[in-house]
This record gives sequence, C-alpha cells and structure tokens, in this order.
Amino acid sequence: MTNIKKIGVLTSGGDCAGLNAVLMAVVNAATKQGWEVYGIHDGTDGLTNRPMSYEVLTESNFSNSPWPRLAGSYLGSLNTGVKESQEVLAERFGEGVRELDLDAVVVVGGDGSMNIVSNYCKMAGVKMVGIPKTIDNDTPLTEFSVGFNTACQVCTNALDDLMTTARSHHRALILEVMGRDAGHLAMHAALAGFADVCLVPEIPYTLQGIVNKLEDVKKTGRTSALIVVSEGVKTEKGEAVTGAVNMVGEKINGGIGDYLSGLINANYKGFQTRVTKLGHVQRSGNPTAFDRSLAVVLGAEAVNLLAQGHTDRMVALARGQVTSFALDEVVAAGTTGLDANSSYVKAARAIGMYVGEI
Repeated sequence: MTNIKKIGVLTSGGDCAGLNAVLMAVVNAATKQGWEVYGIHDGTDGLTNRPMSYEVLTESNFSNSPWPRLAGSYLGSLNTGVKESQEVLAERFGEGVRELDLDAVVVVGGDGSMNIVSNYCKMAGVKMVGIPKTIDNDTPLTEFSVGFNTACQVCTNALDDLMTTARSHHRALILEVMGRDAGHLAMHAALAGFADVCLVPEIPYTLQGIVNKLEDVKKTGRTSALIVVSEGVKTEKGEAVTGAVNMVGEKINGGIGDYLSGLINANYKGFQTRVTKLGHVQRSGNPTAFDRSLAVVLGAEAVNLLAQGHTDRMVALARGQVTSFALDEVVAAGTTGLDANSSYVKAARAIGMYVGEI
C-alpha cells in the first residue's frame, strides 16, 4: 500500500478525444482514495515554467459540466518539442513537484510523452504512472490508445461523405489522414470506409499498383473510387514529399495526397482525382463509447496502481484485459507501427483492396 496524499495529473502531446474522460476517472478515483488532485496546465509546462500553472481538481469539475463528453483537454496540452536540455527541464519539473508537495504524477500521453516525462520523473525522483493516448495508436504494448477509435470514426464518416460526391462526379477521391509514421489510422479507416486503395508508411507501393486497382474498379462498372493515404507515406522511391520542419526542427508530415493526385492524373486518364486532407478535424469529435470506456478503465487503473504502491508503469489494454507495463519496457519498445502481416492488412488484401507491394 502507499501513503499518497496528493497527486498531479497532466495531458501531454497532441490532443485527442477522450482526454477529459481520463481526467474525470483519475480525479474521481483519487478522490475516493482520499487524495487531493492537482491538474497541471499545458503539459509539463505547467510545472517547468515560472510561475507554475495548475489548479486543484475535484469531482465537481467534471460532474457538473459536459467536459467528459468533449474532445480536447480541459487542462491544455503541449506538443511543441523540447527547447531546453532534459536536465534543466527535469530539475525545474522536480522543483515544481516538490513545491506542490505532490507524491506522484499521472501522465496522459503518447509514446513521445512517455519517454520524455518518464525521464523527467526519474531524474527528479518523482513517482509516475502513464496512460496511453494518441490518434496514431503507435504507443507500444497497448492494443488501443485513448483517442484512436474516435479518430477512426471521424475518418470513416469522411469516407462515407466522400463516396457520394465521388459517385456524382465519377472521381477517385483521395483522403489524407494523420498517423505520423504509423499506418494504423489509415488502415482501420480504409477498412471501415470500404476504400479501394490504402497506402501506409510500413508497406511500399507502386504507381502502377494503384493504377491497376483503379482499372479493376472500372472493369466492374463502378465509376468512382476511394483512396486513403497516411501522411507519413513517402514517394515510390522512398523520398519524403516535403522537407518542412516545425519550430524545433521536427519534420512535418503531409502533402502526399496532393503528390499522388498529380501523379495519378498525369499517368492515368480513367479517373480524375481530388484530395481531402482532414488535418486536425481528426483530433476532434465527441469521443466514441469505446474511447470513453477505455478512458475510464485506464484512468481508474492508474490510480489503483499508485494506491497499491506501484510506480514507473504505463497502464494498457492487452489481449482484451487492462494491465500495466514497466515504463522502461515501454520506452525500449519504441513506436509501434502497423504490422504488414496483421489481420487488418490481410483482411484488406482478401477483399481486394490495394495496400501496396507485400
């Protein structure tokens, strides 16, 4: 057991649907333990910036509001990269934890946040439990991360809407989705939206393969098609479509949809193409029932682990069961891409979808 009396909770990395349901679960479960909960604003910035930014959270923050049903983060998040050394930030992080007299910190984040914040906590000697969230679903060792299911639904809804205009104008419409260097979101959405082509970073493709599939569609008498492409897909030669970087030097994905549209239009006259890039719409939308329930069970389990005296772990959904893994194991596993031999890819190929050259 533990002598915890006060914990902090923060959301870090890109936002997604379900974060507020996680916060509600953590706050309610911790309150039932008799603990005080401090919500840290804007990810780790709330502890490393001076003055610090935080607020005491109680059950009324969420029970008397629509927040658990909304996307985004009640606390604000942080996804701008590290501008200073980890040593400096870890020292300020630790100072903030000690100033607030926190006994532990619950971090809701993706694979990058798990790595960065777990290092802060180690260097500062702070107890931590992580909860995975990301629309990319690339956090290792968990089958699903909070936010992924809702993003899939947003993309599937877009494909349903695009099919009607594709049929009207006899076009092959391209939907570019997020996912960074992982193809989970593209593949799941393509299956649910009955796309004809799905391109992901993990599987090479050829223009001829795409054209062949569009020709097959034409032969069936259908005069429209749907193509889903993940933002991290490169050219046929394996080159990045853009060399753009953000303000801290990290690469910016995107542009592959327009690149493919131009390529297809220049080499194939059977379909005219148009591109839709959903962008940050994929981070929005009321969380699905699955994401809400996943958020609650993972949030409650994070508090349960701390109550039992466990630390430096990430809660997860594995083989349909809620469990946890050591943070060192999570970090060592790295980002988890789409398995080219997964059941999802096999199913896509079995129904005739072009998913690249396997």
